[in-house]
Amino acid sequence: MPHFVIEYSRSIENTVDINKIMEVVFSAACQSGVMQPDDIKIRAIPFDYFKLSKKDDTFIHLTVSLLEGRSDENKEALAILVREKLSDELKDVNSISIDVRDMNAIAYKKRLRN
Repeated sequence: MPHFVIEYSRSIENTVDINKIMEVVFSAACQSGVMQPDDIKIRAIPFDYFKLSKKDDTFIHLTVSLLEGRSDENKEALAILVREKLSDELKDVNSISIDVRDMNAIAYKKRLRN
């Protein structure tokens, strides 16, 4: 169930393999011990239009949505681990940010087709 949504400035595609970045996120999520690998879902969304303080800045922002119930310490450890792994891979990206959010278990609904 954990959803990882990677938003990034499209210009980094010139120097970064986004599929590799998705693998880095997946590996870190598995390493965290906070979730099961089969439950992880990762999507990447490029942005052509955005405004940052400097004209040529680049960014990656990761939003992690988890069903509520994990401790703040677990969520912080996950954010730090993923940030470190991304920082190792993305030396030329100006901004890397992580936001771990709780999803309301009552309000979250999904359908899986068999």
